[in-house]
Amino acid sequence: MENRPLVGILVTKRNLRKKTLALYQKYHDLNLRLFAFSPADIQWKAQRIIGMTRRKDRWVERTFPFPNAVYNRSFNKKKITVRRLERSIGRNKCFNAINYFNKWELHDLLKQSALHSYVPDTSLLNQENILEMINKYRLVYIKPLYGSKGTSVHRVELKENGDIHISLHSLAPKYIYRKEEHSRQRMEDLFKGKKYVVQQGIRMKPLNQCVFDIRVLVQKGRIGEWTVSAVTCRVAYEHYFNTSVCTAVRDFEDVAPQFLSSEETNRILRSLHEVSIAAAQAAENRMGSLGEISVDFGIDEQHKLWIIELNGKPQKKIYNAPSCVKYKKLIYKQPLEYASYLSRQENDKSDDR
Repeated sequence: MENRPLVGILVTKRNLRKKTLALYQKYHDLNLRLFAFSPADIQWKAQRIIGMTRRKDRWVERTFPFPNAVYNRSFNKKKITVRRLERSIGRNKCFNAINYFNKWELHDLLKQSALHSYVPDTSLLNQENILEMINKYRLVYIKPLYGSKGTSVHRVELKENGDIHISLHSLAPKYIYRKEEHSRQRMEDLFKGKKYVVQQGIRMKPLNQCVFDIRVLVQKGRIGEWTVSAVTCRVAYEHYFNTSVCTAVRDFEDVAPQFLSSEETNRILRSLHEVSIAAAQAAENRMGSLGEISVDFGIDEQHKLWIIELNGKPQKKIYNAPSCVKYKKLIYKQPLEYASYLSRQENDKSDDR
């Protein structure tokens, strides 16, 4: 029994251990030992970890040796904890070490790759380009360099009369800057204090008059190769543009016939698979060992796909939607299969990163 791989799931706080572990425990039938732990649970000198596990239908807190592989579900920008763990368990034995992605870094990466035609024009926001981008595209999105769930994403539109409308979550403007006012200075004041990117706005194809995006979940599994696990659509509330707070999540293949022919659906589905896997590979080359990401796409009125952003800690509760429940076992099982795969690889404890 003790020869089974020992896999740890790293979470941000101790109170998340049971909830996180319950999900992954429920959806796998793999021959491994599984526990959840937080950075505060690691006893570095003793090389032990206090973790939560499930034993004989009971939740038990016990002390474990360092695991054979770690699946990082702790939202973080830096590899400090993961690097310390890998000095003991082996290089690249912890995957998704960084899962809080820098939007500009990944945009720059994809823009220089073979995927450049799928990437909207994007720049780091500064006082020189803020009005230049708005005048060029008439619709732009201003996003925090680090952000999730659409927080602080602003939609900025230049109207025909020269007014600038700035919206937050809703399509209705929160601010209106008249053409005769000092728009540049007012926008600089609005966006000071944080680093932002400004991105070309895509005129998205609507679904029943609602904004939607396409989320592709890409994961590694038992043979360590990237595959697509789910392709879904997140539909925003009517008169809103933020799809992170959505009114519905639907399987892409259920939605596509409403605006695509059968031939177009197959073509776009193939592109979604190919581009998402290529994006995951490119991100891994830059970020280090990854085991899952999601790629968010927009589709414009000419049915062209655009990569909106990549996410290193994909939200999985969206798969509770009735049309997406069929994906749940796969999406929770895949990371554990990949962890099991990693546990069988030869250890490399060198620290030359």
